[in-house]
Amino acid sequence: MDFELTDEQKAFRETLRAFVDKEIVPVATEWEHSGRYPAEIVDKMKQMGLFGLSVPEEYGGMAADMVSFALVFEEIARGWMGVAGTIGSHSLACWMIARHGTEEQKRRHLPDLASGARRTAIALTEPGAGTDLQGIQTRAVRDGDHYVVTGTKTWITNARHADPLPVLVKTSIAEPAHKGMSVLLVDPATPGFSVSRDLPKLGYKGTETCEVVLDEVRVPVSALLGGVEGRGMQQVLGGLELGRVNIAARAVGVAQAAYDAALGYARERTAFGQPIADFQAIQLKLADMATEIQAARLLTYWAASQADGGRRVDMEAGMAKYFASEVALKATLESMRIHGGYGYSQEYVVERLYRDAPLMAIGEGTNDVQRMVIARALVSGKGKVGW
Repeated sequence: MDFELTDEQKAFRETLRAFVDKEIVPVATEWEHSGRYPAEIVDKMKQMGLFGLSVPEEYGGMAADMVSFALVFEEIARGWMGVAGTIGSHSLACWMIARHGTEEQKRRHLPDLASGARRTAIALTEPGAGTDLQGIQTRAVRDGDHYVVTGTKTWITNARHADPLPVLVKTSIAEPAHKGMSVLLVDPATPGFSVSRDLPKLGYKGTETCEVVLDEVRVPVSALLGGVEGRGMQQVLGGLELGRVNIAARAVGVAQAAYDAALGYARERTAFGQPIADFQAIQLKLADMATEIQAARLLTYWAASQADGGRRVDMEAGMAKYFASEVALKATLESMRIHGGYGYSQEYVVERLYRDAPLMAIGEGTNDVQRMVIARALVSGKGKVGW
């Protein structure tokens, strides 16, 4: 049993850490508050090859192992969680195309997506269907060699940059509902496709989050992911396992940043003639934070390493996402408490971390859903804890 990163993973982490500390941390607070899009940071991530994380090497990608994948999102989220979003849904969509796409779809899309020349995202959620993906209403009706797509998708990260945009649709009204669901790779230049608005958010700023309208958009049949109807739900659920490792790692990064800020402040802030870090009440908070963050990190790396073994990790990724996101919520609040009134000020990083943390408990399937996924795996015998 080895709890150490490989030499390659350690070197990769150090490269990421240096990038985050130099390029993201100094500007994150100012750019986040002003609503500035982090274009310069995105360009540097392209140069580093990070848009090719989940793209096979034969198409120009990095083909990163899942632990290295988690390291990327942990380190970037430690600097600015919003920036992590620009490659989060992109990486999930790239994985889906690489795993399920036809050879023509892979050759057409993956090289540009790996370099960042083009970006992508994934359109699942609808105004009336979030957790219940089988309840989506977006329809794709076959018309000769095209599908005519009508519907609305919401909470779409990278919507203004996605080319193509994988869209979960119903290609037939089948029972059970998942048998009639497919994914179409939609060209955003197609008439009838529009980004209708940007959604106002509590946190997770920097990257755009939008509503997308498809009004009788004609999509060629060749854009059906994998070339076979009715496999969309299966394709999406496999991708969401990757997405939950991503979210868990982001949560660890946010929690780590909150802890670092709290520890630094406690050492510098004095009260009653001594640093507040000397007070037992503060020490207990720091001890709890550090212990829980390390537990969340190890759970996330464990889920990632299990995925590297090529097996389904719905339970493991669900555990990591559920636990790490709850730790992030608690750590950011405790950090704010240690900062006192300054923690509520926009002059300190902790208020941004506090606003970013709740998304991880909601996105990629709410934590209540994760608990149900975990429980079903345990009850069915497909998953277990212990040796």
